[in-house]
Amino acid sequence: MTVTCVSRKSPPGKKRELILANFAPYRIVALGHAISGRLARAYRDENITIPEWRVLAVVAQAESVAARDVVRMTPMDKMTVSRAVASLEAKNFVARATSENDRRVSMLSLSKEGRSLFDRVATLALEFEDGLLAALEPEEAALFHSVLQKLEERALDMGSAPA
Repeated sequence: MTVTCVSRKSPPGKKRELILANFAPYRIVALGHAISGRLARAYRDENITIPEWRVLAVVAQAESVAARDVVRMTPMDKMTVSRAVASLEAKNFVARATSENDRRVSMLSLSKEGRSLFDRVATLALEFEDGLLAALEPEEAALFHSVLQKLEERALDMGSAPA
């Protein structure tokens, strides 16, 4: 089933059809789902979930990071991050400490085991990315990253503006 609509970008009297297979937001989500599903196998082999991997990857970028910053830096809500952090702590991959500057803030850092896990999974993730991007010429890969950046910025801008 297709839906027709008049778009502000269409010439007067011309209608556009929404065909799901050609709808950019759908295709982006479908690609992301396919990629996450494939990468999730590497996480499962290491006995971690996708949210746990995301937390691990953010925490690995600094000596320590505030738990609230993990929420800001990932597409996950506070509860999902909290559960992932608790699970990573229980598995001894992440350590939590109180911030010296603000006793209300929890700081996260990788344990030795967490660093080792991150290094193993990051290697697999980077190999996967290399294989995926091998479908593109170097110039296309650079353009792809540029387009992703623009779309991310635009989506954020659109989120705060009325439709």
